[in-house]
Amino acid sequence: MDTTTYILIAIAVCVVIFAKKAIVIIPQSETKIVERLGRYFATLKPGINIIIPFIDHAKSIVVLHNGRYQYSTTIDLREQVYDFPKQNVITKDNVQTEINALLYFQIVDPFKATYEINNLPNAIEKLTQTTLRNIIGELELDETLTSRDTINKKLSAVLDDATDKWGVKVNRVELQDITPPATVLNAMEKQMQAERNKRAQILTSEGEKAAEILASEGEKTAIINKAEAARQEAILHADGEAEARIRKAQAEAKAIELITQAVGKSTNPANYLLAQKYIQMMQELAEGDKTKTVYLPYEATNLLGSIGGIKELFKAS
Repeated sequence: MDTTTYILIAIAVCVVIFAKKAIVIIPQSETKIVERLGRYFATLKPGINIIIPFIDHAKSIVVLHNGRYQYSTTIDLREQVYDFPKQNVITKDNVQTEINALLYFQIVDPFKATYEINNLPNAIEKLTQTTLRNIIGELELDETLTSRDTINKKLSAVLDDATDKWGVKVNRVELQDITPPATVLNAMEKQMQAERNKRAQILTSEGEKAAEILASEGEKTAIINKAEAARQEAILHADGEAEARIRKAQAEAKAIELITQAVGKSTNPANYLLAQKYIQMMQELAEGDKTKTVYLPYEATNLLGSIGGIKELFKAS
């Protein structure tokens, strides 16, 4: 091959290399910051981009990859999660606690994330740690253990406001683990056990109290019901006796009326009734003990008078 052929081959190789360096393909959800002669030139969009080789070059930034800081020219625009290692914080009541946090953030302005901060992942980590210490320092241990949502919201609001200058949007912060010292855990366990025993005793006493109240109310109701039943029984008995007396009086009145009609006005009906009862009484006495006692009417004349009334009654009939 002659010299011309070598020159053409060299030119073709240079064109291929130039074209390869001039054409930059950016995947979706990623971007690159391009500098021209040391100054910011453009933010490449997803797809095919053309730059001038050896004049334009992509700016490198620090990224966190597999727990390690690395330099990369590609900026990921998707939401990212940083799992920070456990750190020691001190609560308001001077209890040292280990807390592990998860941070979800997204780069919304690649220019600020490149030029406003030197090491973005490290800056976010340190800011999260210091902010978390400040928030936990305002809370006691019990509040820290029971107020995760409140801590997450406060931490997210502070970080989102602070990282806005870096072109970062903090979406949320989650506290994974809150681990107090072993001595505190033992004391908390004993306290919870004592609290459970206390509540059990309170529930037992309240149950016994309720049972006694129900029993006394039952006895009270039973007494009231018995008294009401006795009252109703007495009322019904009295009503029955009154009705019986009324009927008896009506029967006697009817009998007197009939006797009066039978004997006429010349004879007193009361004498007839009195004599009848007197004879009945003497008959009952005679049916008793006949060997030792002899009964003699005291007022024989009255008895004879009564018998005479009966005789007149029979004559009239």
